[in-house]
Amino acid sequence: MSEQEQYLCVGCGVKVQTENPAELGYTPSSALEKESIICQRCFRLKHYNEVQDVNLTDDDFLKILNGIGQTDALIVMIVDIFDFNGSWLPGLHRFVGNNKIILVGNKVDLLPKSVKHNKLINWMKQESKELGLRPEEVYLVSAEKGKFIKETAAAIDEMRNGKDVYVVGCTNVGKSTFINRIIKEVTGEGDIITTSHFPGTTLDIIKIPLEDGKALIDSPGIINHHQMAHYVDKKDLKIITPKKEIKPKVFQLNEGQTLFFGGLARFDFISGERNSFVCHVSNEINIHRTKTENADELYRNHVGEMLAPPRKDELDSFPELVRQEFTIKDAKTDVVFSGLGWITVNQPGVKIAAYVPKGVQTLTRKSLI
Repeated sequence: MSEQEQYLCVGCGVKVQTENPAELGYTPSSALEKESIICQRCFRLKHYNEVQDVNLTDDDFLKILNGIGQTDALIVMIVDIFDFNGSWLPGLHRFVGNNKIILVGNKVDLLPKSVKHNKLINWMKQESKELGLRPEEVYLVSAEKGKFIKETAAAIDEMRNGKDVYVVGCTNVGKSTFINRIIKEVTGEGDIITTSHFPGTTLDIIKIPLEDGKALIDSPGIINHHQMAHYVDKKDLKIITPKKEIKPKVFQLNEGQTLFFGGLARFDFISGERNSFVCHVSNEINIHRTKTENADELYRNHVGEMLAPPRKDELDSFPELVRQEFTIKDAKTDVVFSGLGWITVNQPGVKIAAYVPKGVQTLTRKSLI
């Protein structure tokens, strides 16, 4: 690799390497013969208008946030509506400065049709406020399906008021897809954008020029450590990440009954009247009901097989499930498993326990639906 040290990508200024396609600066060896060397990420952006995520440490992330706070710009934060709390950027409010923020809820196509958009927007405003952020506006989109992108792009353009726009978000929220859709919206299908990637740090902030000389700036996806996605294998991600509208599953439970969500999470109904519990998780996830008294043994004997994901060969690296108890005081409360979904408890006065892999977040909130 030593003689490659001097190669820098003409697009983004990152050091070029040929070993690891998943890491920054990757380019196939054949590309090194070319006069101007460009990393694969820049190549894909230039030729296919595709933005790819990069991995960063928490320190890198803080540097980026600090940088954004010191600019005069519009900030667009993307969250995954299906995993609102898990995809929230904690601490963003400390870095915003006087900049205005627009909150964009992506993956609106995954929620059941019964969800009213206005109610959801009000709910998101309320939740944001409790998390310390006051967005100017909240928009709902489906970047995957291209829904409501046009309206959102127009609103961003109007609200930026001639300033740069920074797009921020966690990994897995669909930030790249969103930006790619916006680029198509702004430049029209036919144009390949002439991106000027600015050499800067390997933090790789990508600037996409806008007509008035300002830029749409893509910051790398931030890793949120309490998301379930970090504990499952890549091939299981498609099981836990919904691809189409989720179909709520209703279970009538008596106290002393337990639900398993594959081997990833567990829900115990400890005490209360017979109750209906509505599960909002990916349609691919297998839900298994059993008596709480048998649950520990069932998990020991069947995790990785009947209770999967995780799979048998992943059990060594899969964290133990940690228990948290909740007393539900209000009717219509969601018990949220960060990155997996939520269970709506309809009646108050119920005691339940939620189990998730150590490190993943569980919480309760006023029902979203």
